[in-house]
Amino acid sequence: MTVTAKSTDTSPRVERPTDLADVARSEAALRTFLHGLPGVDQVGADARAATLGTRSIKTSAKKWAIDLAIRMVDLTTLEGADTPGKVRAICAKARRPDPADPTCPAVAAVCVYPSMVATAAEELRGTGIHVASVATAFPSGQAPLAVKLDDTRAAVSDGADEIDMVISRGAFLAGRYMEVFDEIVAVKQAAGAAHLKVILETGELATYDNVRRASWLGMLAGGDFIKTSTGKITPAATLPVTLVMLEAVRDFRSVTGRQVGVKPAGGIRTSKDAIKYLVTVNETAGEDWLDPDWFRFGASTLLNDLLMQRTKMATGRYSGPDYFTLD
Repeated sequence: MTVTAKSTDTSPRVERPTDLADVARSEAALRTFLHGLPGVDQVGADARAATLGTRSIKTSAKKWAIDLAIRMVDLTTLEGADTPGKVRAICAKARRPDPADPTCPAVAAVCVYPSMVATAAEELRGTGIHVASVATAFPSGQAPLAVKLDDTRAAVSDGADEIDMVISRGAFLAGRYMEVFDEIVAVKQAAGAAHLKVILETGELATYDNVRRASWLGMLAGGDFIKTSTGKITPAATLPVTLVMLEAVRDFRSVTGRQVGVKPAGGIRTSKDAIKYLVTVNETAGEDWLDPDWFRFGASTLLNDLLMQRTKMATGRYSGPDYFTLD
């Protein structure tokens, strides 16, 4: 992604502990590590996110960014009224977002409830589009661990190759970090070969320091992605929170050598917003994360705006929302 402005990142980096494996040996050790992470300057994070949001991306770079954003979308339907018919329609749109333009890329994944996984897997077989399933008593996470693990195993058995789990925010906010850690480890094991996205529900974490701690906790426990939100509460994803999470994955790779993805979800509705996130990814974590394997948008309405902007760049005129299916 072509961005020439100098980075304004001044966040302190995490230093390598003597033995990171020892961090999770006890509640006390885990607490000491998490509370020893550099504090987040909230004013500075908000200001930096606002600055990055003003970057102007035009012409060929904008077209590239829109196509990349489409390829990063986890097209999502998570409603109580979901039906197999609706899921089949979503899958058709995931395969061919713009039926009138075969050059339009497909999305990264379709995200559904566990009961709809089998339908999505059947529709997407052989396409390369991932089947993601929320699990672990989404969105509250308020269920016994055995129920959460059964939820996860059922989704994987039906064809999910990505699991989006919610952490126990009550346990985290009460300082029971090892309980949250052990639960993530157990869900990771239950998910098997499926990639695990750990939903922090940042809108309930109250502070950026908690977002940083929860990000590290999710990664230390084996999460393949850290995800902002369920999309069921307000606020959901925000640019400053995503910035803090991007700093965390950047520092985690520096310390451990393992790369972890980031997924902001909820409230991202326009191409302009999506491009702000891509600029923030580029200037915070780096170009390695500008790939659907490492960055996703959890969205249901964003795709239509990306398609409208893409059509305008190709034809010089807006098609309007009625030209694309409503999700």
